[in-house]
Amino acid sequence: MGQYPYRSEQPGWIDGRTAESGLRERAFFRSVYAWMFGGLMLTAAAAVWVALSPAMRSIVMPLRWVLLIAELGMVFYLSFRIQKISAATAASLFLVYSLLNGLTLSIIFLAYNLPTIFQAFISAAGMFGAMSIYGMVTKRSLASWGSFLMMGVIGLVIASVVNIFLKSSPMGWIISVIGVFVFLGLTAYDTQKLKSYAQAGELRENLAIIGALALYLDFINLFLFMLRLFGGNRR
Repeated sequence: MGQYPYRSEQPGWIDGRTAESGLRERAFFRSVYAWMFGGLMLTAAAAVWVALSPAMRSIVMPLRWVLLIAELGMVFYLSFRIQKISAATAASLFLVYSLLNGLTLSIIFLAYNLPTIFQAFISAAGMFGAMSIYGMVTKRSLASWGSFLMMGVIGLVIASVVNIFLKSSPMGWIISVIGVFVFLGLTAYDTQKLKSYAQAGELRENLAIIGALALYLDFINLFLFMLRLFGGNRR
């Protein structure tokens, strides 16, 4: 049995660096999901605030397009300046973005019944969780999905703009179905991409914010497309 009968032999491929890398990755994922969850809670709180306050609705509704442009600007700024700004600035911008997004998304409480919103949220949360876990544990590289999925996003934007003028219900349903699959794919792709971010050293805090933003956007878009599919109970 040898001198130490109760000592388990460690596989040769597990060493101190492997264990440290695994700990760093788990800590990084906890940070990403904590920021994402915080952003979603802030968005939900802001949306409910506007929905319950006639005074806030009178302020927010005329400014929806201004808020949307501001949100888009923040996303681009964070994406392109993430390596130049401090972690505190990145975190502040993410939280402000989440707040503004909640103000603009408050309109869903006016357009849909609460049971419809709840069903869409639960469905989106379940699918998001499953695909995020898949992206985290799969050994298959999802890098090839990136360009294909981005083409899908561009196609969805173009089709949605066209359908504003066509007002076609069948086309809207098809767009929503495709949108669900595109953002499910992006959820797995973005989750797997976070693994490389975890080893980034001094930029880890910034990259945790940009990772949280990516997953936040995946979830919000997935939820909105599911809401359209469940939209038979519109007000």
